[in-house]
Amino acid sequence: MLKIHNSLTRKIEGFKPVKQGEAGVYVCGPTVYDYVSIGNWRTYLLGDILVRILRYFGFQVKYMMNITDVGHLTGDNFGDPDQGDDRMEKAASREKKTAWQIAHFYSQDFFKGYRLLNLTRPEKFVKATEHIREQIELVRRIEKRGFTYQISDGIYFDIRAWEKAGHQYGQLSTLDKIRTGVRVKDNPEKKDPRDFALWKFSPKKGTRQMEWDSPWGRGFPGWHIECSAMSMKYLGDQFDFHLGGEDLRSTHHPNEIAQSEAATGKEPFVKYWLHGAFLKVDGRRMGKSLGNVYTLHDLEAKGFEPLALRYFYLTGHYRKPLNFTWKALKSSQKALAKLRSYCQATIVGQQLDRGEAEEKKKFQKKIEKAIANDLNMPEALAVVWEMVKSDLSNRVKWELLKDWDRVLGLNLRARREEQREKRKIEDIKDQELKKLLLKREELRKKKQWAEADKIRRKVEKEHPGLKVIDKAKGVVVEFSQF
Repeated sequence: MLKIHNSLTRKIEGFKPVKQGEAGVYVCGPTVYDYVSIGNWRTYLLGDILVRILRYFGFQVKYMMNITDVGHLTGDNFGDPDQGDDRMEKAASREKKTAWQIAHFYSQDFFKGYRLLNLTRPEKFVKATEHIREQIELVRRIEKRGFTYQISDGIYFDIRAWEKAGHQYGQLSTLDKIRTGVRVKDNPEKKDPRDFALWKFSPKKGTRQMEWDSPWGRGFPGWHIECSAMSMKYLGDQFDFHLGGEDLRSTHHPNEIAQSEAATGKEPFVKYWLHGAFLKVDGRRMGKSLGNVYTLHDLEAKGFEPLALRYFYLTGHYRKPLNFTWKALKSSQKALAKLRSYCQATIVGQQLDRGEAEEKKKFQKKIEKAIANDLNMPEALAVVWEMVKSDLSNRVKWELLKDWDRVLGLNLRARREEQREKRKIEDIKDQELKKLLLKREELRKKKQWAEADKIRRKVEKEHPGLKVIDKAKGVVVEFSQF
């Protein structure tokens, strides 16, 4: 059984889906005002790994991820996401573009990085700006149930009213300890410092590029409301998994729970909450002021490929901080290259040895135990290398690697196929095969075509999947079946 650490209960729990054989998964995606950092990419890999493992165990997964392209204020860095500057507007001013252009540019960059890291594509990337109507409607539902109030800058969720109705707030964090006047300017109009905006009014002075009409006046949605509105639209009022970085446990996710359950009257909103730990850089917290916020572009500029970063992420458990260093990334790139090299060496498959079935089954059980144990990818990687170094035949090893890569996502099969053309005679490790092919070359040079063709047929018959191809620059050996 798949076991997951549920942030809501703070316990490891066996997964019991809302609907038998199915799983609904929602991941909080990027706010597209800048390039995504390698810290954020770790969170998106968590979503990818969960989806891959669910599918590996036979679940039908409906996977959604949001794109926040409006309404996320800078105050969330200091404990109050309802204050500060709009990130999209701020980036637009910085780059002398419109907020819409900023959203489009960084969304496209995110999609490119998503592909390079071989992350599982959601059924839909849902954009906040394309779901304003759904957000307004959700606020109206909360309003009708008596859990909102209006002040000069917007419509707010009334946490005290929610608690008086017998509900708990802040299960994911210690929000009950939030106090006003700490790092952020207090809003004296709020009934409780924990109350949060559902809809913000446009400022009286100046203009915003992203604003909409609503029953309460022209403005824009609060940050939290988008995820509730979009997740429930596509996954239902109650679904299985909601994921994000551990920073979202403080306000964003507890607010989602409160507003969603207030609107629907159904509990729980989500059964399992997963949060990925922070990525450190050289032992320190990432921060722009420290100059250590790296992106995929920074890695590529230093000659690293994105899949090396993916491998690096797999070396750490998602609930534990992982320390990024250039040395660690280099080690991951070397390990990935070594694994690929091994895959290339196993192209000439051997026939299935007798007595290997039990050994194969042993490794299969090991990998399944690892990934079912709260997505333990470091343990899964250890099983991979144990299997690679075992006495199993090359063919069985490759069968297992192909199967396990459905979870690892290292694109081993595709990379092996890309490199087929590079397999020249001198690179072949099977000495008998190499000897035959060199003999064929000698016959071709003497224009003894019939004899050379006889060797080609013999080689291809004895090695299923192997194809000898004569090219202008020499002979290559291609393997079209695995």
